[in-house]
Amino acid sequence: MTLSLILAAGPVNAQTVAPDSDVIGEPVEVQEVVITGSRIRRVETTTSAPVTVIDQAVMNERGFIQAGQALNQNTSVIPSAPLADGSGAAAGSGRQYPNLFGLGAGRTLTLVNGRRFVTTGAGTGDRVVDTNAIPVGLLERVDIVQAGGAAVYGSDAIAGVVNYVLRDDFDGMEFDVQYGLSSRNDYPQQSARLTAGRNLLDGRANVSGSLEWSETDSLLSYDRPISDLGRLTTSNPANTSETDGIPALREIFNARFWPFNYNGVIYTTPAPSPALLLRIDGAPTQFAADGQSVVSYDTGEVFGVPFASGGDGWDYREIAALYSAVERVNANLIGHYDLTDRVRLSGELMFASTEGRDPYGTQGGSNTVLNNAASGAGVLTFTRNNPFLSAEALAQLTAASPAFAAGAPLFLSKQWADAVPTREYVHTTDVWRAQVGLDGDFDWADRNFYWSLSYSRAEVDGETAGWGIWTQRMQNAVNAVESGGNIVCAINADADATNDDPACVPINPFGAGTVTDEMRDYVAVRTGQTYENSQDNFLATLGGTLFQLPAGPASFSVAYEYRRESSDFIPAESAQLGLTGSGTVSVPTGGSYNTNEFSAEVLVPILGGEFSLPFAQSLEFDGAYRTVDNSIAGREDVWGAGLRWGVVDGVTLRVSRSRNFRAPTLDQLFAPSSTTLGAIGVNPCDADRINSGPNPAVRRANCESLFAANPAWGPLDGFQDPGENFNAVMITSGGNPDLRNELSDTFTYGVILQPSFIPGLTIVADRIEVDLKDGLSAFLPQDFLTTCFDSAERSAVCDQFTFNGQGHVATANSTTFNAGRVRYEGEVYNINYVFGLDDWFGGLDYGRVELNAEITHTALLETSVTGFDYLRTDGTTRAPDWVSRYDVRWSRGPLRLSYSMSYLPDAKVNLFDTIESTPVPDIDSNMRHNLSGQYDFGDVTLRAGVTNLTDEEPSYPTRNYGDILGRQYFVGLNARF
Repeated sequence: MTLSLILAAGPVNAQTVAPDSDVIGEPVEVQEVVITGSRIRRVETTTSAPVTVIDQAVMNERGFIQAGQALNQNTSVIPSAPLADGSGAAAGSGRQYPNLFGLGAGRTLTLVNGRRFVTTGAGTGDRVVDTNAIPVGLLERVDIVQAGGAAVYGSDAIAGVVNYVLRDDFDGMEFDVQYGLSSRNDYPQQSARLTAGRNLLDGRANVSGSLEWSETDSLLSYDRPISDLGRLTTSNPANTSETDGIPALREIFNARFWPFNYNGVIYTTPAPSPALLLRIDGAPTQFAADGQSVVSYDTGEVFGVPFASGGDGWDYREIAALYSAVERVNANLIGHYDLTDRVRLSGELMFASTEGRDPYGTQGGSNTVLNNAASGAGVLTFTRNNPFLSAEALAQLTAASPAFAAGAPLFLSKQWADAVPTREYVHTTDVWRAQVGLDGDFDWADRNFYWSLSYSRAEVDGETAGWGIWTQRMQNAVNAVESGGNIVCAINADADATNDDPACVPINPFGAGTVTDEMRDYVAVRTGQTYENSQDNFLATLGGTLFQLPAGPASFSVAYEYRRESSDFIPAESAQLGLTGSGTVSVPTGGSYNTNEFSAEVLVPILGGEFSLPFAQSLEFDGAYRTVDNSIAGREDVWGAGLRWGVVDGVTLRVSRSRNFRAPTLDQLFAPSSTTLGAIGVNPCDADRINSGPNPAVRRANCESLFAANPAWGPLDGFQDPGENFNAVMITSGGNPDLRNELSDTFTYGVILQPSFIPGLTIVADRIEVDLKDGLSAFLPQDFLTTCFDSAERSAVCDQFTFNGQGHVATANSTTFNAGRVRYEGEVYNINYVFGLDDWFGGLDYGRVELNAEITHTALLETSVTGFDYLRTDGTTRAPDWVSRYDVRWSRGPLRLSYSMSYLPDAKVNLFDTIESTPVPDIDSNMRHNLSGQYDFGDVTLRAGVTNLTDEEPSYPTRNYGDILGRQYFVGLNARF
């Protein structure tokens, strides 16, 4: 059996068998290696905890151009993509972070060659590593430890560990290029990489390097059928009770924000009610696109505030792009030199640059009736004296409103189409990392010992940049008057010289596309932030044999690790000066911490070899302990223990138990207090939320009580809060310096079957249970709101938000607490069977076949932000109960063909959805097929494939339960020199 197949004794991910193995199941000599999950060298590459492996052959055959695409195929990883989910949230930065078992990306530790990697995120509250930063050209394999690992590697290894293993022995030169395109002739995926290496000094040294580039394009909601529906749900007036079989919600399509649009909707009173729209001949009004006249305004079919179906309102499909574009560049140099036969000097240099472009990363500025004046985005007021009013528009408005004719104001509610140069938000991340190490071995007292010393320094320079509206300047610019025959800003024409701004350019608010470059330059301002992360890491290890036992040597490894992490957050100048939004000032901040960590592992063979018993051919114990002294979070002691029991030939049982932890991040601890205009995501009293939650009756009762105490808000039935989807709420966020470590207990047990009567077959099944307490919970506004309204008794949580005169959330807080609890229970299964067709066809060489099935079953995923209000997400689209992938590979000589099928089961968006609560309570299963092939001509290999062969859409009405990109083709070439 080859090493790659031995590794398959842990759950495998489409493992391939080395082509030079002539006989399936034939053992070969394997040297001692260090495998992910332990620092002890061993011959047997299975461990007491489950490990899965992805190798580069899989990357090539599926046409993956970055590591995150391969991780997304693993059934225990929650897929990550730069995709807007349809809630109104942006498509995002393009960064991708592995998230094992849905426990959160911050609870999956990322390593490169078994060592920590600097966090690439900012403001996320998690120590995470973007998969875009990982080089593909030198990637040998990806090891995934499923559940635990903190006793060996330290903080964050709760759900597990992802270890990217790079090649250090590449010899030759390789050029690889690939191009892909969707069947809709969009979303091009391009990549090119050059990898070169050379063995030197008779094999005592090697230097390898790689340079690679890849790029994907962006997509808008209009570009895919399911997102082009513009679908939302609103209250259903046909619903009469909770038992009538009629959904409390109904679907609307071609959704619009009826209270505003790009042209400007005209109101007599600044409040979001159709009755308050200015009307001419009974029809609501808006400005024409050129701003020269007033025309009728079609509100569409109004479904409360702020949504309508159809009409002239702002298109909901434009609130966010569908997919962000991502471009990445990686350069890497890795090498080693054997100073002696027993001492090796090694080094690594890495640079990675990633740029994510979200076309609709900002909303571009708005002044609407949904926002109050304090937000800086309130409705615009204008009178008949506004010099930008054309004679025709003035006459129309004068005739329509006697009050306006007498000098009273009207009100303009609009989304700016052209007040900023672009709505695009650009996220840039540059990563630099250097590592140097010494490792070797020595003999003492008839025993062999091995040791290593390494130091790494890594830095991340990141930036998010976009455009926003300079609030005071916009207020200056829209308040225009005529003076001396010219249109000027009123502040420059009044008697008060102290408020003059010589740079002020009056702006025309009427219509769309009426803002000139000069006007735009005055009111637009750069927004965003820069951040810097750094990591210094020193690691020293010593391992070897403690003593000999009848079953074999008892081994150990001890390690000392010092780590210093620092982060600096620098808001854009506009934020530091409070130029945007409500004028809240954001200040630069930063922090650092260091850790001193000591760890020890033992591996004790109790039975094995000739020292065995009936039904106990081998029995092995492994244990690990780690003590961590964090300069901020304090001390934490964690441990792990496991047994591996070889019952008979081909049957192995294993079990492990561990205590793991995660320390709070600098952002969670010290993020400065800042207030920005944002969306809350969820208002529990909203018509499409009130009958959901862990206890719908309690939620409805609390909402009814609140509305009864505030009759001016209007009826609860049909209530909708625009702040769910639109940036209308002043959200104050900040850190919490009193945070503690979160702790988890993990228990795994499983079986490995490799029956001798079926050579090449490996069956693996593992049960995984995780119980996390004192969870570092990011209390977002929606968490405060749902916790308040889902609790039978009022608590201080309900003081974390306020309402305006319409019952909409006006202000809310966001921070982090040690309050969460997470429970996960499930299994991972893998069946891998490799066989030659010559056994079936009388010795004729018809090639080799590999069959693989990978299945993850989530039996329970229960999360509580507060520690008492549990939300189950198992069986939902966020954590489906049975996720599986099936692979078939056939190879003969230079030809290799592959088929893969990914399956998502029937699910729900929320576990307890019924037809009473939502019009689509059940989400259909989703099945996607992929085909690929490659032919090796010797020095050149050609490959091609089709992803999502049948163009299967995501299961209705979701965007992410399946593949929204649809059918995609790719073709690639690999040339070796």
